[in-house]
Amino acid sequence: MNSPTRPPHLGIQLYVDLDRHLHPHRSAKIEAHLRVDVTATGGAAELPAVELAVIIAVDVAETRRAAVKRALPAALRALPDDISFTVLGGGPEPAPCYPLGGAEWAVADQKHRRRAAFAAGAVPLHRDGPRPAGYAVWAARARALLAARPLSVRHLLLVTDGSSAKGETRLHEELDLCAGQFTCDVLAVGTDWPPDPLLALAERLHGTAEFVDDGLSPAITGAIRRLRRVHTPQLPIEVTVRPAVRQVALNEKAPRPHRLGGLPQPGRPHLWRFPTYQWEPGSRDYLLTLVADADADPLETDLQFAMVSVGDVHVPVTARWHRPERPPHGAKGGGVPSMKTTTLMRSALRKGLVAFGESRREDAERLLGEAARLAVRLGGQDWVLDEIRTVAVVVDASAGQVRLRPAVDVDADTLAPMILRAGSRPGGPLTDNADPRPGPRCGHCDTPAGSEARYCVHCGEKLL
Repeated sequence: MNSPTRPPHLGIQLYVDLDRHLHPHRSAKIEAHLRVDVTATGGAAELPAVELAVIIAVDVAETRRAAVKRALPAALRALPDDISFTVLGGGPEPAPCYPLGGAEWAVADQKHRRRAAFAAGAVPLHRDGPRPAGYAVWAARARALLAARPLSVRHLLLVTDGSSAKGETRLHEELDLCAGQFTCDVLAVGTDWPPDPLLALAERLHGTAEFVDDGLSPAITGAIRRLRRVHTPQLPIEVTVRPAVRQVALNEKAPRPHRLGGLPQPGRPHLWRFPTYQWEPGSRDYLLTLVADADADPLETDLQFAMVSVGDVHVPVTARWHRPERPPHGAKGGGVPSMKTTTLMRSALRKGLVAFGESRREDAERLLGEAARLAVRLGGQDWVLDEIRTVAVVVDASAGQVRLRPAVDVDADTLAPMILRAGSRPGGPLTDNADPRPGPRCGHCDTPAGSEARYCVHCGEKLL
């Protein structure tokens, strides 16, 4: 699970796109768009269920028992054979629902599915009385349970109606402890849940947060089915930097926005490893940010600032310091502005919807107008304009002009899911600006290389 070597059943291509003409100063920022394309080259189409451990945690109030009683048994009866699972209910603390008799895990078969579906009818739910457990407590309980189940994919599926929000404490501290131990999807039901902690859970634990209306059972089944499409549970992105680089940051921008935590490697001060999770065929986009001290670097000379590695595929990050008085020619890096624009668009949409919910009409019009303008600039973002039209009239999207409807009445049941989608909605690759042209391949071992490479990083032979 922790090996940086490419799995034999995956094909990986890695592209780097950046403005190679930079102006030097003591803390110069270098930003690069990384795209990782993954294809399945063999092996099973789905991960064997025996390699999955899933916690289904039901954090809802007693008043929703009827909905849970309809959805949860059906989802449990649909579990694949051999998956390890446990079901937790809520109260002052997470409480076991299945398996029974003190066991922490069950392995799905016909008998366990039938018994689990029966037990789900009496799943513990929040009642009036002691304050419910906060989300940090749910995450800590999942961390303890999954530590005893060292399987390839370990996942928390949290169904919540916001019951834990009022008792929330220590969430970010607990998420720091959980990061890298398991992943998490959040399914929000009802109307009384704040988006921010749900987005924090999804971002930090590399999952999604989504609103579920009447389809809770298929949502649980669909989340487990997505886990089975994972070909590699963990595949770190490694960044080796030259000594002049002082800071390194990596953020996933698509398909799901995530802040990645870099791990320095003992004894190798210039190597950073960024764990990533749940790899399946498709494309991922990242923004790599380096901060370098250019005081001692030569000008007008190609320099390699970093080497990015995914498995056994390596691509250099090269650029040159440009004399400030000379305008750059042939600059690249179109993908980086698009990634930043997408981030700004999502942020403006989310903040504008929050302002609308708080009756700050002037702020809402300004922010939603900015989101509309950026959506038009990016192209292919009709979903953003559709969200804005729920609460406002789009007067001129390209100019960022929207007008809130005077009598619009959007309740929390509608607004909260919109805020959640703005922060967690999965999307495809951000742009097509990442250079798709393949670099040279080694004539000796056929290992692909970056377009700037001269020697094979695998066998050392000179590239032709």
